[in-house]
Amino acid sequence: MKFPIHVVLENIRSAFNVGAFFRTADAAGVEKIWLSGITPYPPHNKIPKTALGATNTVDWQYEKEPIQAVQKLKRLGCEIIAVELTKQAEIYTKINYNKPCALIFGNEIGGVSKELLKLSDKQVKIPMYGQKESLNVEVSFAVVVYEIIRKWQLPHIKK
Repeated sequence: MKFPIHVVLENIRSAFNVGAFFRTADAAGVEKIWLSGITPYPPHNKIPKTALGATNTVDWQYEKEPIQAVQKLKRLGCEIIAVELTKQAEIYTKINYNKPCALIFGNEIGGVSKELLKLSDKQVKIPMYGQKESLNVEVSFAVVVYEIIRKWQLPHIKK
């Protein structure tokens, strides 16, 4: 089963994070991953360590310029959602997600670029209650993608 969810990775540095994105995308039934900028992409030798074969089961595309990937997704009718700690960001559990949608995740240090934040329709955040200001980028993906799927399935879940 595939859900109409795309994931844009903008300048992710770690090939291990990229592999983990693939593995979670497979588990969650994500339609496609868009790798962009400096983000490592298959057949990079470190991705398989955490992807565990998911590069063969998840559709993916490399786009050198992240903006071009997001513009293509907009033309496909995707709601563009940046996952980032910004003043405009709403808590990820408090909004509705349209189908299809695209989630943007930025560099582990700098986050989502200002250019992609401007192109986004929504910005969401995961609240932080501890001393650290963020989660690992792939962990953030897992949290948000499963919330989207949960919300989309609510009308179909029998009590």
